[in-house]
Amino acid sequence: MFNITVANYSGFCYGVDKAVKKVYNELAVNTNVATLGPIIHNKDVVNDMEEHGARIINDISELQNDETVVIRSHGVGRHIYEEIEKKGNRIIDATCPFVSRIHKIVAEKTLEGFFILIAGDKNHPEVQGIVGHCDENCLVFKDNFELKAFFEKKYKNLKKRLAIVSQTTYNIIMWDMCLKEIPKDDPNVVIFDTICNSTETRQREAENLARKSDLMLVVGGKHSSNTVKLFDVCSKYCRTYHIENAGELLTLKIPYAENIGITAGASTPAHIIKEVKTTMTEILKDNLNEEIFNEEMIDQSFKKIHTRDRVTAVVESVNANGILVSLGAKQTGFVALADLTDDPTKKPSDIVSVGDEIELIVTKVNDQDGIVNLSKKKLDEQAGFDKVIKAKEEATVLEAVVKNVVKGGVLVSYNGVKIFIPASLTGLPRNADLEQLMKKKVQFVVIEADENHRRRAVGSMRAVTDAQKEEAKAKFWSVAKIGDTFTGKVKSITSFGAFVDIGGIDGMVHISELSWKRIKHPSEVVSIGDTLEVYIKDLNQEENRISLGYKKDEDNPWTIFKEKYAEGDVATVTIVSITSFGAFARIIDGIDGLIHISQLADRKVESVKEVLSVGQEVEAKIISVDFDAKRVSLSIRELSERTDEDAE
Repeated sequence: MFNITVANYSGFCYGVDKAVKKVYNELAVNTNVATLGPIIHNKDVVNDMEEHGARIINDISELQNDETVVIRSHGVGRHIYEEIEKKGNRIIDATCPFVSRIHKIVAEKTLEGFFILIAGDKNHPEVQGIVGHCDENCLVFKDNFELKAFFEKKYKNLKKRLAIVSQTTYNIIMWDMCLKEIPKDDPNVVIFDTICNSTETRQREAENLARKSDLMLVVGGKHSSNTVKLFDVCSKYCRTYHIENAGELLTLKIPYAENIGITAGASTPAHIIKEVKTTMTEILKDNLNEEIFNEEMIDQSFKKIHTRDRVTAVVESVNANGILVSLGAKQTGFVALADLTDDPTKKPSDIVSVGDEIELIVTKVNDQDGIVNLSKKKLDEQAGFDKVIKAKEEATVLEAVVKNVVKGGVLVSYNGVKIFIPASLTGLPRNADLEQLMKKKVQFVVIEADENHRRRAVGSMRAVTDAQKEEAKAKFWSVAKIGDTFTGKVKSITSFGAFVDIGGIDGMVHISELSWKRIKHPSEVVSIGDTLEVYIKDLNQEENRISLGYKKDEDNPWTIFKEKYAEGDVATVTIVSITSFGAFARIIDGIDGLIHISQLADRKVESVKEVLSVGQEVEAKIISVDFDAKRVSLSIRELSERTDEDAE
């Protein structure tokens, strides 16, 4: 026999309950109401409010002159209140008291000169509201790793006291890990425990229940932060399903379990929790009874189907215009071709066959005709968008092929969802030709996904490359030491040197390190894109400066000269310049020797130009070498004297 236990702390928390009641109380006397964003993360409640006259807006600019605007429990920044006051609309403030307390804390501490650290998801509306009370004097960190990096790299240069708060629904396990990264007994750090009591209690009770259960059902909006955290907590201990309502249970293949636990997010009404428990009881009874024909199957034929329900249907017939499906109910289901796919080249028979079991969403119910209109395309889009939103919440790096270049950016398609990547977030230089990205697979993260605003999603390729660069930098500084060698590419050239990419981080080769010869500009030696073998000469992590060497000792012309010549040797040299006191001659590349005017001939020479000219090759004797001063003296006269002696 099975046992189903519902967590005591499930469903509406105090703040959400208060917000929902305020909206319904207002709708009872005034249907001219707009909520700034969905009042809670629960589609059933939000849809019901809309049916009663409430309108959801995403920006203050959408407010109509005579509308009453409701601030949801997540709260908003100070500037939102100021904008509403300017427009003259009446405000109903349903901000959760726990959130309001955080607003008061950060506003007061900002005035006192504190820098604010906020634990949470920077894209969550509650966190955005908290930031709006900090006067941009804050930093949002998502986990203990980001907090640790702050204290290691930024805290000592900040020269401000710190006030640390958290999102009310922040994961309590992660919060405990974050507390370990904060310097102990630092008088300049003040920590406020702002995780909602009900959130903490809800998470701990869910964890305890999951430990004792074979299976957990977490009920709540797919985009609800606190519900997602409940799912994360429970899934560590047993098989866990995240559902929005009881209808979803009918689409899942749930195994039989003896101990089942149910918990719910703060935006889940009590009646939905009750429906989930009832439906789960019926499913478990079915699993116990292996007979094909039972009371449930009889009731199934009379079940009520509603718009927006998700259903599993069996394909009964396929034609050019669409398909007919069996819903296990008295109505017949029809899916038009336009609701099967948005690919104009495909026919219904290309997508499904008779006997296939497919998932659909109900778009219209006509009881009079006994027809239910359904859509596969909308369900696919919804499932794809759910994945996009989850990827945004988890900052998952996605891959997709660029499908189109449009005004201001490019479009990629991920799980059927079009995601716009602005040109400024592609990582390409300003005014670069975006066509170079066409049909290329790119990596990106979702930075905006608004289901209520035409299912709009925005991505960033630059965020991925920036993160990769930061990761490469951190890895480099953790292991780099003077003398390490790298193979890198020249990224840019300036008058004083060349910058070389040595694996996600740039170092500079000074002009003096590019060649043993005297050069006027680095471009005489290297070009952008060249591959160089370099080594670390010096490191300065505080200034993020890496000095690289390129010259090698074996290429030192003085080393080559020393191996090839000695005092007394005769060399064929080339005259490279003439002065009043003598001529300089090139012995090998990088080594010039001086032939003093007195060493030009065995007679007095009035002008060097009488004897030599630039470019002339002559034989000369090496009469002295000073390696410390890097000087070589040559003589033509001594060769002439030797020739005369030989002649005698």
